[in-house]
Amino acid sequence: MKSGFVAIVGRPNAGKSTIINALLERDISIVTEKAQTTRNVIKGIYDDGEYQIVFVDTPGIHKARHSLGKIMNQGALDSSKGVDVIILVVDGSRKFDEGDQFIANSLPNNVPMIVVINKIDLIRLPQAVEIKKVYHEKYPHAEILEMSAIENFNIDELLNKVKTFMPEGPRYYPEDAISDKDAAFYVSEIVREKLLLSLKEEVPHELAVRVDEITHKKNEVYIKATILVDKESHKGIVIGKGGKKIKSIGIKARATLEEYFNKHIFLELFVSVKEDWINNPRILKELGYK
Repeated sequence: MKSGFVAIVGRPNAGKSTIINALLERDISIVTEKAQTTRNVIKGIYDDGEYQIVFVDTPGIHKARHSLGKIMNQGALDSSKGVDVIILVVDGSRKFDEGDQFIANSLPNNVPMIVVINKIDLIRLPQAVEIKKVYHEKYPHAEILEMSAIENFNIDELLNKVKTFMPEGPRYYPEDAISDKDAAFYVSEIVREKLLLSLKEEVPHELAVRVDEITHKKNEVYIKATILVDKESHKGIVIGKGGKKIKSIGIKARATLEEYFNKHIFLELFVSVKEDWINNPRILKELGYK
């Protein structure tokens, strides 16, 4: 058997989570249009009997303005070390700038790399030629692949390229494993996804979800979770007039969670104000950010 680890790195909103979900043909990472949707390092496991490939989805590398951002950056950069191959995902519709140069300076140069020029469907041929030229100069030994993850264009080609880098090795996870994360993590991410999709730009990224209880019963699962916000004004926005907003978020989250658990879901959502939680080491640790 051949097996190994693959780090998927890049800037926020480059399409990393969309790519890992497409590679695994299931939703391992939540996806929204908001930058920095992915906060944690998440392992998704591909296993076809001949290959077991552990894809590591990472937070977008960005200019950190708070403690959580620094933790996210460190997690992404640490995940690029000791792997068998790095997939660098690039938004092909954006020009190479200082943020991309920061990544180029930070990634190890002794690990095989595949540069994925994503969102190729959004750009014209001359622009595609230019961005490929730039990355060929920056990473002369990397393989470069054009892709439109949202259209599923070249996903199979990427998987085949990854397989060529896999060494002989053991099965690191059970054959039926799909991720290294537990049910509580999945619940918190689904609720956060629905929050981001429902709130649009009304509330910034200073919100998180803490799962307080999961109780499995014969035909249902009882879940209690708390939404943490940074300011009192944000609490009112999340709850909405007459509780309509949080009720709508709960309904959407329950629908997705019932597919995951294959049981009826009883979901209770609460909102708590924790000022500057995003810079509070104790709260960050409680939420699983280390």
